Amino acid sequence: MLKSTMGFSDGEAAAIANCESILAAIRNDSVHLALWDRPRPARLKPVDDLSWDQIDDIDRNMDVADCGQLIPGALIEAGYPARIGQLLGEETLGLTRIFAEIMACDRIRLRLEIVETDACRKFHADMVTARLLMTVSGPATQWIYADEPDNIFDMKTGAVGLFKGRLSAEVPHILHRSPPIATAGATRLLLVINPVEPDHIASTSTGSQQTSP
Repeated sequence: MLKSTMGFSDGEAAAIANCESILAAIRNDSVHLALWDRPRPARLKPVDDLSWDQIDDIDRNMDVADCGQLIPGALIEAGYPARIGQLLGEETLGLTRIFAEIMACDRIRLRLEIVETDACRKFHADMVTARLLMTVSGPATQWIYADEPDNIFDMKTGAVGLFKGRLSAEVPHILHRSPPIATAGATRLLLVINPVEPDHIASTSTGSQQTSP
C-alpha cells in the first residue's frame, strides 16, 4: 500500500500530488521522492511515432542561463523533426528551469536517452544530489521504498519524479529502476536532469564524460 498518496506528512519518504508545486518537497530532509503525478501532456503524443533509429541520444552539461538556446540546438542535432523538437524542447526547458530553481543550481547535466535494453534493471539510488526523471514515451520508471522491495510502483508516462541521490542521502529510502522492457521489444524515451556536481565542473557544455552509477 502506498504510504503517501497526496502531499506528504513529516517523516514520509514520498511526496506525491498531481500538481507541479509538489516537486519542491524534495528539499524536505525526510522526502526522498517528490512526484508530480500527472499524465503526459497531450502535445507530446506524436513522440510515440518517431523512428528511433534516426534519433541520437543527448547528453550535455549546460549553464541554466543558456538552456533556452542550447536545448533546441541539441534536439535538432540529435535528429528530432522540427515540430516535435519544438514541443519537446519547450517541455524540457520548462522542467529544466523548475529543477534549477528547486535545487538552486546554475549548471545542469541534461540527458534525453532512447532506452531499449534492461541495463538499469536493478533498483538503485544515483550518485547525485537529486535527479529529475520523466519518461516521455514508453513504459515509465519504477520505484520502491527501500524497506519494501517487493512493493513496486510504476510512474505514469509523463509524470515527473525528483529522486534524492546518495550525495544528499547516504541511506536512501527510495530506489528506482528502468522497467524491464527487452523481452517485450519496447522502447523508452527518458528525460534525465541533475546538477553538475562540484567534482564534475570541468565537464564541457558540448558533452559530458560522466557515467551513471
